[in-house]
Amino acid sequence: MADELKAKETKPVKKAKASKNKKPGVFKRIGTFLKEMKSELSKVVWPSLKQMVNNTMAVIVVIVLSSVFIGLIDWFFKFLINLLTI
Repeated sequence: MADELKAKETKPVKKAKASKNKKPGVFKRIGTFLKEMKSELSKVVWPSLKQMVNNTMAVIVVIVLSSVFIGLIDWFFKFLINLLTI
């Protein structure tokens, strides 16, 4: 039991800190970032022109339909308010 208390009482030895921080310079970090970004972008599967046109058209159609729907709802509520205020 005394050995256990002695083991708990001893503090871990701190290692001496390095005199200089080993962090690379800003330009080296930017270069590393650009290399990693290029590597990741090469892994991306880019859509074909046909897929891109189809997806763009789908987005445009959804936007137009949503705009028409919201416009009709707005017109309907304006019509109701005009009927009630007469």
